[in-house]
Amino acid sequence: MGRTRGRACMREGDGGRARPMRTARQAWLARIGKDESGQGTTEYAILVGVLVVIAIVAIIAFRGKVGELWDAIAQGINSL
Repeated sequence: MGRTRGRACMREGDGGRARPMRTARQAWLARIGKDESGQGTTEYAILVGVLVVIAIVAIIAFRGKVGELWDAIAQGINSL
């Protein structure tokens, strides 16, 4: 099971056939699993999305109150 010069490390599988210990695909998947470079960006995108949804819900829920407040402010400015 040790390394041999010039050949890939092999192990004995079922049936007596030697097979590579780690395929290129497994190595690629291992690298992808450890890569966290885009994680921060994704978290910020999710956070912004949640804040937008909260803002939309608040505007819809308080539409009447905001309209009344806006009218009161407009009347106060016009009375100056």
